[in-house]
Amino acid sequence: MQTSDVVVVGAGLLGSAVAYGLARQGVSVTLLDEGDQVFRASRGNFGLVWVQGKGVGKPDYARWSRGSARLWPQLAAALLEDTGVDVCLQQRGGLHLCLTESEFLERQARLQELQDAVGADYPFEMLDLKAARTLLPALGPTVFGASYSPMDGHVNPLKLLGSLHQACRQRGVAIHTRQHVTTVAKQGSGFEVQAGTQRWQAGRVVLAAGLANRTLAPHIGLQVPVAPNRGEVLITERLPPVLSYPNNLIRQTDEGTIQVGDSMEEAGYDDNVSTPVLGNIAARAVRCMPALGELRLVRSWAALRVMTPDGFPVYQESDSLPGAFVITCHSGVTLAAQHALTLAPWLAGGDRPAGINGFGVNRFCSTRPTEGPLDAH
Repeated sequence: MQTSDVVVVGAGLLGSAVAYGLARQGVSVTLLDEGDQVFRASRGNFGLVWVQGKGVGKPDYARWSRGSARLWPQLAAALLEDTGVDVCLQQRGGLHLCLTESEFLERQARLQELQDAVGADYPFEMLDLKAARTLLPALGPTVFGASYSPMDGHVNPLKLLGSLHQACRQRGVAIHTRQHVTTVAKQGSGFEVQAGTQRWQAGRVVLAAGLANRTLAPHIGLQVPVAPNRGEVLITERLPPVLSYPNNLIRQTDEGTIQVGDSMEEAGYDDNVSTPVLGNIAARAVRCMPALGELRLVRSWAALRVMTPDGFPVYQESDSLPGAFVITCHSGVTLAAQHALTLAPWLAGGDRPAGINGFGVNRFCSTRPTEGPLDAH
């Protein structure tokens, strides 16, 4: 039997950020990781720190995302200090490309609605093609325009995940890999978590297990109806820096490759790539930036997002078993700073952040998805 203050189940971007934040609070943490053989959304993340467009119908989510973007430089600096790893955060702003006038007008209305709800701290600008080309000169003639916001940016998501794991270890987090958790139960004044023949005890337990939260949450008296949503990505050969700003479809990584992807597919638990979908992604990308058609593709992959019925996160402590929490989101990169710096103190026993009051599990009986497919980063 192994003991710690907190057991975190799930070592993707969400669980790792929380575990790192908990360790920074001075509590002892055990982090249980089932491994890359399962449906790990973190390995297929697009890498955007994205705010614009998120939260239509739920301004609290726009504020929560905006707050995380503000905290991101603090998280990046902390990881660099703890590990020496630069996660390559860039926050110069980002664009959402619109191919038609109707897309452009719909986008403008969406962002205006959010700005009206959130306030002046939600800046954006609508750009015609000529203005958008001052930021992205490679835009093709069939692009109608774009929305631009200085709130947005991007990072290297694989370096982020690796640095979080490294920082956790350096701060004393015990990481156990290939652990398929089967049981979470109340034990005395705390909890016992079991995976095979291994058992851990802790005063608190945090379920951050992605799609597995659907089956694990009932162990602590909660129902979390998460479901998979597939996204596919194309990667080109490496180039010198040519794209200064990321957009909703295309970004250049710090390593020089061009990453392309904007699909959202209801494909169940199938995380294989689909040639027709990849073809549509490529065609849209070339329409937006014709020069991409001359590049060689070097790889592609698919991964499963963790989606709630309304597309927004869950941050919930069990009413029947206080000290047991379930957390889930599909924006593990954007919200990493909030999870490490704002959420972790609550999970360690501090006050519940006011910004998460709208993200309990009791809202699901009447919600419908409200986030547009191109804002799900």
